[in-house]
Amino acid sequence: MLSNESIDQLAKDWYHKLDIHVPMVELLPLLADAELEMIFPEATVYGHAGFEGWYQRVIRIFFDEVHTVKSTESTIDGDTATVKVVVQWEASVWNAPEPYSKRIKLDAYQTWKVAYLPETAKTVVTSYSVDELKYHEGSATL
Repeated sequence: MLSNESIDQLAKDWYHKLDIHVPMVELLPLLADAELEMIFPEATVYGHAGFEGWYQRVIRIFFDEVHTVKSTESTIDGDTATVKVVVQWEASVWNAPEPYSKRIKLDAYQTWKVAYLPETAKTVVTSYSVDELKYHEGSATL
């Protein structure tokens, strides 16, 4: 069953796994497959295969990542919910041949759709959209 607490925990688990660049096998159980749509600033991907391509690319670009969930506001309707997520993201990036890496620090405003799957007793992300990025003062940009 969905609850504000279970959705908040899903967001925290998701971002922790992204921070430490876990193997794909640890992320996929948090995502639906057939209906999954993920809209990032640089790409829209579908299903596990689309996510895997995106993930394998970004873990080779960004390092020293820190995601801090600032808020999750859920509108629950039975076994589904729409969630407004605000996460602070910090990451370093190095663009060859620059002599130094750069630090990105921003707040990402997102909309997720999640679903509780009774057959697995798990909550998964079915849709993930980055709606807006607000850079902190002094931050590098994407």
